[in-house]
Amino acid sequence: MKILVTVKRVVDYNVKIRVKPDGSGVDLANVKMSMNPFDEISVEEALRLKEAGKASEVVVVSIGPAKAEETLRTALAMGADRAILVETEAAVEPLAVAKIVKAVAEAEQPGLLIVGKQAIDDDSNQTGQMLSALLNWPQATFASRIEIGEDKASVTREVDGGLQTIEVKLPAVVTTDLRLNEPRYASLPNIMKAKKKPLDKKTPADYGVDIAPRLTVLKTEEPGGRKAGIKVGSVAELVEKLKTEAGVL
Repeated sequence: MKILVTVKRVVDYNVKIRVKPDGSGVDLANVKMSMNPFDEISVEEALRLKEAGKASEVVVVSIGPAKAEETLRTALAMGADRAILVETEAAVEPLAVAKIVKAVAEAEQPGLLIVGKQAIDDDSNQTGQMLSALLNWPQATFASRIEIGEDKASVTREVDGGLQTIEVKLPAVVTTDLRLNEPRYASLPNIMKAKKKPLDKKTPADYGVDIAPRLTVLKTEEPGGRKAGIKVGSVAELVEKLKTEAGVL
């Protein structure tokens, strides 16, 4: 079975982002970029399934600028077999991403498609669900455990009330949650080997996908600073302030 994994190049999660003075977006100049953390988890899970004998090949795909090749090379250094970069300098919305990945999946014919549940830059949490609908494949979102059977997968999902285990027929789309695994670090020998692994470059036009934006960002603002708290002398005073000042009672 082949596993297809999507990865995205995003601002590193340790970086404190800055909003552009004109409010048109986030300032990316001289900012460290890395693989989306949820996608690292997706790559790790695909590699573990391959090591367990459940998969024969792990293919990673990314949609973004030429520099996204660095992100794909990281996935290859972790252990993925080959990569596909759909190169575009334009910002691509979740629906366009889903359409492109659908086309890649139709060409690659994977038995399982693993997607990070969301990217930490836009937090859309849409691509996996849209992809499932476009492919007409079963979906299992927010996975904290994946077990592969003969022609099906058992997936434990994180839901509001606890954990839910469902069974889906393969091929299927699975989106990963934080507690699924702990991604490995790429060793220096594997980093060197990754430079020689195959990486195909495509464009959205190669798949016949229109990536024109459907949404318009009106303004980007930093969140306001937290106000200082106050101390109260009694429970009665606390209740009174919650009623009259906070308006929550």
